[in-house]
Amino acid sequence: MLFFEVFTFCLFLNLIMETAVVEVLFFMFITYDIVISEYHHILKYYKYFMQQFHEQDVSIVGSSTLLNFILYTHIHRHKKLLHSLCMHKNCLFLSDVHSEAVQAALERHSERKMAVLLPSKRQSLIGQTSMDTYTPPDSSSGSDAEGSLGRAGGVSVDSWISRALHGSPSTSSSSSSHSNSSANAARLAETNMHSYGSKNACKYSQGSVPVSSRVSAKIQQLVNTLKRPKRRPLREFFVEDFEELLEVQQPDPSLPRPEGAESTPIQGEELNGLKNCPASLEAALLRWGAIAPKAPCLTTTHSNAKQPYTLTYGKLWSKSLKLAYNLLHKLGSKQEPIIHPGDRVALVYPNNDPAAFMVAFYGCLLAEVVPVPIEVPLTKKDAGSQQIGFLLGSCGVGVALTSDACHKGLPKSASGDVMQFKGWPKLLWVLTDSKHLSKPPREWFPLIKDANNDTAYIEYKTCKDGSVLGITVTRMAMLTHCQTLTHTCGYSEAETMVNVLDFKKGIGLWHSVQMSVLNMLHVVSVPYALMKVNPLSWIQKVCQYKAKVACVKSRDLHWALIAYKDQSDTNMSSLRMLLVADGSNPWSISSCDAFLNVFQSMGLRSEVICPCAGSPEALTVAVRRYKYTHTLFPGGRGVLSMTNLSHGVIRVDNGEKLSVLTLQDVGTAMPGAMVCVVKLEGVPQLCKTDEIGEICVSSVATGTSYYGLTGMSKNTFEVCPVACDSGLVSDCVFVRSGLLGFVGPGGMIFISGTLEGLMQVGGRKHNADDIIATALAVEPMKFIYRGRTVVFSVNVLYDERIVLVAEQRPDSTEEESNQWMSRVLQAIDGIHQVGVYCLALVPANTLPKTPLGGIHLSETKQLFLEGALHPCSILMCPHSCITNLPKPRQKQPEVGPASVMVGNLVAGKRMAQASGRDLSHMEDNEQFLFLSEVLQWRAQTTPDHILYTLINSRGAIGSSLTCLQLHKRAEKIATLLYERGQLRDGDHVALVYPPGLDLIAAFYGSLYAGCIPITVRPPHPQNISTTLPTVKMILEVSRSVCVMTTQAISKLLKSRDASVAVDFKSWPPILETDDLPKRRCPLLYKPCDPDSLAYLDFSVSTTGMLAGVKMSHNATSALCRSVKLQCELYPSREVAVCLDPYCGLGFVLWCLCSVYAGQQSVLISPMDLEVNPALWLQSVSQFKVRDTFCSYSVMELCTRSLSSLTDSLKARGMDLTRVRSCVVVAEERPRVALTQSFCKLFKDVGLHPRAVSTAFGCRVNLAVCLQGTSGPDPTTVYVDMRALRHDRVRLVERGSPHSLALMESGKILPGVRIIIANPETKGPIGDSHLGEIWVHSPQNASGYFTVFGEENVRSDHFGARLSFGDTQTVWARTGYLGFLRRTDLTDASGERHDALYVVGALDEVMELRGMKYHPIDIETSIIRAHRNITECAVFTWTNLLVVVVELDGSEQEALDLVPMVTNVVLEEHYLIVGVVVVVDSGVIPINSRGEKQRMHLRDGFLADQLDPIYVAYNM
Repeated sequence: MLFFEVFTFCLFLNLIMETAVVEVLFFMFITYDIVISEYHHILKYYKYFMQQFHEQDVSIVGSSTLLNFILYTHIHRHKKLLHSLCMHKNCLFLSDVHSEAVQAALERHSERKMAVLLPSKRQSLIGQTSMDTYTPPDSSSGSDAEGSLGRAGGVSVDSWISRALHGSPSTSSSSSSHSNSSANAARLAETNMHSYGSKNACKYSQGSVPVSSRVSAKIQQLVNTLKRPKRRPLREFFVEDFEELLEVQQPDPSLPRPEGAESTPIQGEELNGLKNCPASLEAALLRWGAIAPKAPCLTTTHSNAKQPYTLTYGKLWSKSLKLAYNLLHKLGSKQEPIIHPGDRVALVYPNNDPAAFMVAFYGCLLAEVVPVPIEVPLTKKDAGSQQIGFLLGSCGVGVALTSDACHKGLPKSASGDVMQFKGWPKLLWVLTDSKHLSKPPREWFPLIKDANNDTAYIEYKTCKDGSVLGITVTRMAMLTHCQTLTHTCGYSEAETMVNVLDFKKGIGLWHSVQMSVLNMLHVVSVPYALMKVNPLSWIQKVCQYKAKVACVKSRDLHWALIAYKDQSDTNMSSLRMLLVADGSNPWSISSCDAFLNVFQSMGLRSEVICPCAGSPEALTVAVRRYKYTHTLFPGGRGVLSMTNLSHGVIRVDNGEKLSVLTLQDVGTAMPGAMVCVVKLEGVPQLCKTDEIGEICVSSVATGTSYYGLTGMSKNTFEVCPVACDSGLVSDCVFVRSGLLGFVGPGGMIFISGTLEGLMQVGGRKHNADDIIATALAVEPMKFIYRGRTVVFSVNVLYDERIVLVAEQRPDSTEEESNQWMSRVLQAIDGIHQVGVYCLALVPANTLPKTPLGGIHLSETKQLFLEGALHPCSILMCPHSCITNLPKPRQKQPEVGPASVMVGNLVAGKRMAQASGRDLSHMEDNEQFLFLSEVLQWRAQTTPDHILYTLINSRGAIGSSLTCLQLHKRAEKIATLLYERGQLRDGDHVALVYPPGLDLIAAFYGSLYAGCIPITVRPPHPQNISTTLPTVKMILEVSRSVCVMTTQAISKLLKSRDASVAVDFKSWPPILETDDLPKRRCPLLYKPCDPDSLAYLDFSVSTTGMLAGVKMSHNATSALCRSVKLQCELYPSREVAVCLDPYCGLGFVLWCLCSVYAGQQSVLISPMDLEVNPALWLQSVSQFKVRDTFCSYSVMELCTRSLSSLTDSLKARGMDLTRVRSCVVVAEERPRVALTQSFCKLFKDVGLHPRAVSTAFGCRVNLAVCLQGTSGPDPTTVYVDMRALRHDRVRLVERGSPHSLALMESGKILPGVRIIIANPETKGPIGDSHLGEIWVHSPQNASGYFTVFGEENVRSDHFGARLSFGDTQTVWARTGYLGFLRRTDLTDASGERHDALYVVGALDEVMELRGMKYHPIDIETSIIRAHRNITECAVFTWTNLLVVVVELDGSEQEALDLVPMVTNVVLEEHYLIVGVVVVVDSGVIPINSRGEKQRMHLRDGFLADQLDPIYVAYNM
C-alpha cells in the first residue's frame, strides 16, 4: 500500500515538474530503499516548502530544486549502498580507486535510465577503415600523459594530513562526505529562496554574518555605483549591463572554506659543496675529456636496427671545441663575424639524434653564445611553428645549427634552400657535422670561465594560449641546479642512466645533458620512435646496461605494462632510482603502482620509484629522494575530496570513492632552496595549511626571466610573498613555478595540478588532466585511438566551458562512439560534478601533434574555435553547463488606459501616429474609378504610347505593348472568355503565366469580361512534383472556374509527370491564349460599384499561411494613385521593374501602375537573372532609367554573382549615375547589411547610396511605405537588441554591444495613416515604443477571401478599433511589429518627418524563456559564425530552438558547424540551441520575394523530409 502511495506521489510530481526530475526522484526512492522510512518526512517537508512558496505568490514549478534538495538531504545516509553497485575484479594490478569510481558513476546513471538523444548522420559520413587489434603506444594529451587510465588508491595517511591542516574531524568528515549533488541542490535551493524573497532567506557576508538579501543587494549596488568613474555620458550611449541580465551565482555559505593556520615557507637542507666539483660545466667537460677520453658519455639507440652509436667524453670535447671555433671564426669575415659572444643561436635537432644536440649545446657554451633549443619544423604548417618563429625573432636569432641528416629532411624551396617558415626570421643554416667544419688551430683554445650570471641557454615554453616564451637560465643557475640534483639524487661517477625523455628541454635536458656531464655519467638514450615500435625497449636497456637510474614518464610505464609478455630475462635489481618526470600529477599513481606490482618480482624495489616536480621557470622543485646512504625519506599519500579541491580546500575523504583524488608527495624542498605556497589570485599572500595554492621557489637554481618580457618576468621571477598582516615573509625573491599544491607534514610537497591546466567553471576549479583521466577510464582501448585525448576550456557567455576532444579508433562504429560519449559525460558528471560543454571525436591521426607525438593543446583549441576541427562525432551539452542564462521574463500587469493617456500623449510621450500627404489633387485620368476605363481612355488619347517593354535574358527588347495594342489584345481575351469559357460576371479566372506581357493582357482581358483574375505562378518544369500541388491548391481555394495560360504551360499541365502529382481530370477548363479570336468583344463590362471586387491577391506567408485578400476597384485605384504621387510617375518617365509579378506590390508595379500613371515600364523577369545576373543593372543603364524596383532576392543575386565583375561591367559602359531611386520591395524588416553591401559594390559604376531605399507592404495593405523621389533620405537607427526582447525600444550608438541597425522602411504613402498599437490590449503606444503597425487608408484590402492553413486568423485584421482614444476609426492590422520616431528632418510640407521602422512579423516572433526573439536576428548571427554556412533558418519545436544551416563544403565539415552555431547563439542571444540540423545548399525554402518559408521547413523537419547531413541534439 505504501509503495502505491509513493507511486501516486511521483505521478503528482510529474504534473508539476520536469519529467527528468521525476525520473531521478523515482530512482532515488527505489534504488536507495528509503520508501518506508523517509516518505512521510519528505512529504511533510515538501508541503511546508510549498506553503512558503504559495505565501510568496510563486509558481509551483520553481520548487523542483527545493524538493530535490530535501530528497538528497534525507537519502544522504543511504548513499553507502551505492558502493555495492561497483564492479570488483581480481586483476594483476592493484585496486584502482578511480576506475571503481567511474564504474560506480556509470552504474548509477544506467540505473537512472537516462534517455539520451543520439545524433544522426548520413551513411556517407560513417564509413571507417579497419585496423589491427594491437595499437602501439602513443603520446596524446597536452601533458603527454595519455597512458594513465586512472588514479590509484594507496596507503592512506589521512591522519597526519588532518593534523597538519588543523581541520576538525567533524568538519572534514561532513565536507568530504557530502556529494556535490546535494551541495548543488542546497546552493540552488538557497538561490531560489533569495530570488523568491523567502522570509527566512539570508545570505552571508565574508564574516559569516547573516544579512537581509534585499538590503545587501541594494547596498552592493550602491557601492558599485560609487566606485563607477564619474564621466559625462554621451547622447544615447549604450552602457553594458549584462550583469543585471545574466544569472549571478550568489555566494553559498555552505561551500568549503580553508580553516587552517597560515602556512610558512619551508627551507631545504644546506647544499654542501661537492668534493672536487668543477667551477662550470665547460670545466667539467674539459676534465673528463682529458682524464677519461674513452669513457662513454652517450649511447644512442635506433629504431631501424642500426648499431648503437656511442659518444665518448673525448669525442664530445673535441667536437664541441671544433664547433665553437667555427662559430666564432668561420661564419662571416674576420672584420665582421656573424656571431659574437652572447648572441643567440637556434639548435634544431631531431629527437633521435641526442649526440649531435649534445655537441652543439656544449659547443655553444664554449663559444659563449646562447643556445635556444627548438623542435624541427617538418612542414610549413607545423603546430605551433609560427609561435616558435616569433620567439626566435624576439631573441634576435639569425643562425640555426642542425645536422646533415636533419637538414636534408627540412622542406626546401624551388631553389633548394630551406623554406622560409611563417613567422620565422631569416636564418643562416649551419651544419655541425665534422665534415662540414674546419679544424681549429693548435694554439686556439677557448676561455673556460667560472660560472657567472651570463645567460647559459634559453628554454622555450608553450603557454595555454599557444604563445611561446623563452626562459633564460644563467650559467650559475645551471651549475647550481646540477649540483643540487647530484646532491639530491646521489649521482656518482661512471653510473649508467637510461633516458626516455626529451633531451632538449625540462627534466630530460637537466639530467641527460647537463648533470650527466658534471658527474661523468653514461646516458643511454631511447628515442620516441623506438618506443612506438617496442614499448619495452627502455626496460631492455636497463637490463642490458645494468643501469642505476632511468628517467621516464608514467605513459612509458603504462605502455610497457601492456606490451609485457612474461619475459623471463627481465632483471631490474640494478635500478636505484626510477625518476618519474610527471609523477607529481595525481593520475600517474595508478601507473606507478601497477608497474611496481608487476616488476617487483623482477628486482624492482618500491623505494626506487621517485616522482619529481619541476617547471621551466623554477627548474626542479622537488624530488622524492633515495639517498645514497640508503636512508629512505618517508613518503605518504592522502585521499582527498575532489569536490573540496575544486574550491581550493583540502579535506580528507575516507569513505566516498566517487569523487576523490589520491595524492602522493614528491619529496621535500631542494637543497639550498626555500618553498612557499601563495594564493592564485591577487597579492601573493601565503595560503593556509588546508588551501591549494601555487608553489613558489627561492633558489639560485631557477630561471631568471622571460626573454624580452620585462613586465611578465617581474610578475613571475620577482615575487615577494606576504603574510596575512601584509608583511614580507622573507627578504628573498621567489619564482612562481606554475604548479598547484600544498606543503604537508614534514615539509613534504604535494602537487595537485598545474596552473596551465586549470579550468574555472562556475566558480569551481578543475584540472584538465583529471578530466582526461576520468574519460580514459571508460574503456579507452575500445574507442580511443592510442589514448589520444585532450581537454581545454573555451569562454562562452562569460564563463569557461569544458571541451573534450579525442581521436576515435577507425574500427569503432557510430553507435559505439555515441554510447561511449554518453558514458564519459555521465562519468565526469558523477565524479567531478561538472558538465562537459562539448565532446568531440575526430578521426585517428588528425589532431595537431607535438614533436613527441602528443596532442598540441593550443592548436587543437584554435581549430575548435575556428570551426576547422572536422569531428566525425560530436555531442553538445549546453543545457547542463550553462547556468547563468538571463532570468526568464515575467509579464507585468498592464496599466489602465485612464492613467496613461491624456490628449495625444501616451505615458508622457507623443502618441505614435503619422500619415502621408493628402490625395486632394485630381488629374485627367483620376476621374475614372476603374482601371479598365483608364486603359480604354489611354487607347483613345495616346494609342501609340509604349506602356510595357519586356527584356529577354540576352538584354535585348523581347516585345513591347502600346496602349492600343494592350487594349485590343484585352478585348480578344474577353471574347475568348465569353465564347469558349462561357463565363459570367464575377467568375474567378486563374492566370497561370510566366512573367511577361501575356500576364498583363490576360489580367485586363479578365477585367473587360467582368471576371475576377487571380495571378498564379506556373509550376517549375524541373520541380513539377513539388510546385504543381501549390498551383492546384490556389485554384481550389480561390474557387477558380477557368485557367488561362500559354500553350507551353498547358502541355506541361497535361504531361505524364504532372499527372503523377495532380490528376489532369481534376483541373478546371484550360484556355490557351496563344491563338485568340479575330473579332473583338462587342460589349465591354463596366463595374457598377467601385467597392466591388477587382482581383484576388494570393500569396503564401512565411508562416505557411496561404491567403487571398480581396482588392476592390476603389482600393486598386487609390493604391495606384498613391504610388504615382509618391514616385512622381508620368507618361514621360521610364521605370525598370525586376519583381515577381504574382502578388503584392510586385504585381501592382508590373501590371497596374503603367496603365494608371502612363509611364513606360521596362520589365525584367527575375528568372532570367539566374542565366544573366547583370541583366537588371545593364537594362537600367541601357535605358537610362531613373527609377527602378527590385526584391531582396534580386539584390542578393547581383551582390553575390557580380562581386568580382564590377571592373568589367564598368569597362562595358555600365553607368548607374542617373538612378535617383532604387526601391527594394519587401514584406519584412529592411536588410541593412545586404543594402550596404550592394551600395558599396556598385558605387564604382555610379550608384549613389542615397538612391537605395526600401518599401514596406503587407497582406492588408500592399504598399504602406515607399521612399519615392522627394523628401529626406532614409534614416538608420541603432537599437538595443536585448531591449527588443522585452518589447522595448532603446536607441544606442553605432557599434555598441548588442546593437541592431534598423533602416527606415520608406516614406508613408499619400492617403495612409499609421498608428502603433499594443497587439494585446489594442491601445495606442507612445513614440519610440514597440508595437503592432495599424493602417487606415482607402487602399486597404477589403478582407480575406479565404485562408488555407491557418483558419483561426483573427477576424479583426481588417476591422480593428482602438480600445481607448480614437475608437471610431477602423484600422487594418498589418501583423508586423515596429515603431515610429519623429526625426529632426523635415518633409516636403515643411513638417518634421516621422520615420517608420519595421522590426519583424508578429506571427514569426518566437517566445523563449519569456522573451521575444525575431528569427532574422538569430539567423544573422549564425551566418556570421562560420564561412561554410550559406543560409540558415530557425524555428521552435516543443520549446526547443531548432537551427537549420546549409553547408557549403564537404560533408566531413558538417559537424564543425554545431559548436559554432551553439556558441554564437549563446553569446549574442542568451539562448540554448536544442537541435542543429545541417543540410545541403538549397534545402531551405525561399519564396519569390526572397523570404524564408520557415514553417514549411519546420513541417519538413518533423516529417523527416530534409535528408539532413547531420542532426545534433544538444543535451
